[in-house]
Amino acid sequence: VASTCDPESKTYYARKRAQGKKHNAAIICLARRRCDMIYAMLKNGTFYRPKVALST
Repeated sequence: VASTCDPESKTYYARKRAQGKKHNAAIICLARRRCDMIYAMLKNGTFYRPKVALST
């Protein structure tokens, strides 16, 4: 699925599936999360900055 290409999205999707949600429900949760992120960026006037993995 193209929406789970991003590692952070893939992790979120996997967590929702582990909670017992079916594929469609997990995708809807992911879409809602993305909408919330887009709204916050518009409200705050910021750009998307993906989380950077810390290297040890």
